[in-house]
Amino acid sequence: MRVRHLTAKTVLTTALLASTLALAGCGTPGSGGGEEEPTANASASGGTECKPAAGDQLVVLTDDKGLQNADNIIPAINKAAADKNPEIVDLLSSVSAALDTDKLIQLNKAVDIDRRTSKEVAKEFVTSEGLAAADKSGSGKLEVGAANFSENLTLAEIYGEVLRSAGFDVTVRSIGNRETYLPPLEKGELVAVPEYAATLADFLNAKINGAEAPSVASSDVDATVAALTPLAEQSKLVVGKASAAQDQNAFAVTKEFADAHKVTSLSELATACGGGLTLAGPPECPDRPFCQPGLEEKYGLSFTQFKSYDFGLIGDAVRKGDAAIGLVLSSDGSLAAG
Repeated sequence: MRVRHLTAKTVLTTALLASTLALAGCGTPGSGGGEEEPTANASASGGTECKPAAGDQLVVLTDDKGLQNADNIIPAINKAAADKNPEIVDLLSSVSAALDTDKLIQLNKAVDIDRRTSKEVAKEFVTSEGLAAADKSGSGKLEVGAANFSENLTLAEIYGEVLRSAGFDVTVRSIGNRETYLPPLEKGELVAVPEYAATLADFLNAKINGAEAPSVASSDVDATVAALTPLAEQSKLVVGKASAAQDQNAFAVTKEFADAHKVTSLSELATACGGGLTLAGPPECPDRPFCQPGLEEKYGLSFTQFKSYDFGLIGDAVRKGDAAIGLVLSSDGSLAAG
């Protein structure tokens, strides 16, 4: 469970998903405003050192070697409810089919930056994507649960709106963290919750097989969902189709930096900036395998400095030119172009 959406959020979820998802590899955001820590890898290759470039727009570099696990949005559904009403799985899977990361960024921007309500944004999305059900024969009361951060609530409202369009009487309720909403989902008190494939897979794996069980998640979403499916079944759940939308660790530079060095991926960054760069991240980043060590080992990147920031300040540090690259969340609304 990880901390989510610490950038441009009004309801932060520091206690919500604090170890496995947003900072699965980089730890819980600390407090700090840019403490510099020289690293041992500066200019080891003798290549070009790439200085920061200030700019308003951040660009997420493609994780082309799969450093991060596949935290694609996926509906988790109570199995008894799905057995009784199989159309629920199809309806929520239709949401997944319509959703990608760019659209998720726009949904988050609408709520977190433009200050619209999740319910309003959800209704608009269902209409614009043509997700209303053709068959209106559903009946009975259903309750969709949500973790208590804005992205998840917006997704839950989308689920609720689609189920209502099929004839169900639906309530959407923000509940809390995974430890809080999973038991009522397993018991059937909730019909569905928007989930994150890799995080849910590892959470259920640890729950079923013990805290020391090796991770079953990977950067391959199909393999991750294949590992998740039997774990969900053991927990009296089924999962729908995974969307293309991901909310996971990502690394961003400014558009000015990306254009100057002609980089779109982390591999291209390593080639272009062999002499090192300045990295911004939470305090734990230098010790976490999905953060600085992973960038160094998987991509061969080297860093002249690491600057420690509270998670919500990392993006602004990169924009201001205080660091060349920083850890962000891939679905952050502030990544929206324009």
